[in-house]
Amino acid sequence: MKKNAFVLLCLLGVSTSALAEKIGVSMAYFDQNFLTIIRQAIDKEAKARGLETQFEDARGDVGRQTDQVQSFIGSGVDAIIVDPVDSASTPVLAKLAQQAKIPLVFVNRSPGNKALPPGVVFVGSDERESGVLQMEALAKMANYRGNVAIMIGNLTDAGALQRTKDVEQVVAKYPNMKVVLKQTANYSRSEGVDLMINWLSNGEDIDIVAANNDEMAIGATMAIAQTKPNKTILIGGIDATPDGLKSLAKGGMQVTVFQDGIGQGKKSVEVAQRLMKGEKVDSHQWIPFELVAKQNMQQYVEKSK
Repeated sequence: MKKNAFVLLCLLGVSTSALAEKIGVSMAYFDQNFLTIIRQAIDKEAKARGLETQFEDARGDVGRQTDQVQSFIGSGVDAIIVDPVDSASTPVLAKLAQQAKIPLVFVNRSPGNKALPPGVVFVGSDERESGVLQMEALAKMANYRGNVAIMIGNLTDAGALQRTKDVEQVVAKYPNMKVVLKQTANYSRSEGVDLMINWLSNGEDIDIVAANNDEMAIGATMAIAQTKPNKTILIGGIDATPDGLKSLAKGGMQVTVFQDGIGQGKKSVEVAQRLMKGEKVDSHQWIPFELVAKQNMQQYVEKSK
């Protein structure tokens, strides 16, 4: 159909720019730092490949994201990229795209452990690695002893649940360590501040905070600086965002785990285009996690530019 339209427009002397292949992109949030990195990478890579993009902000609403995917399908996009609001919603989105015969790429947030149908691919990092890297580094810094508090992203995110499970499994290996607290802070810096202040105000005995992302970890460091500036608590995050690296440099956080948001964004566009061409693509495209501490952080500062 597009080829016929192209020929017709050429005969009529009409610009064919409107026929550029288009990808609809629904992001769980526009205002989360790490997701902004992915969104900007998608935009840049799509432009480099001559693809048009339409970005929509689901604002953390599953229903809104489903409507956005349906709207993309109705408008005839050539592929769809989704950063899911909720891992549990992904089968519905996959079914919608498959019925419409439109390639779908989930990026960053895992669609869970179920097999993906043909034409649907996940691009992201294996969450079985991130929490282990984070907690093993924190445990070593603490000489394998101490009370651990876990800040959970949210309970609807398979990645957050896996990161939390990883931390718990590492702590369980060491007899002089235990998890004493775990609570959600929704990947939010401000909620991380509030949660940490609440813990400290209640007199909780905490030696280590393992946060599911850098934003909550930064919130924890801010709360400690405000309320217990002389107390030594080891703080770990995940993502190695620019703000996370700044906190690491200043000694607020002691460790983070690099999740390549730029790599995920670029790869999701590459995979979408390959699917549009009818190429076979492995259902899971992994972007490795990497441990970041103060000693090796400069290379990640360069990567984030």
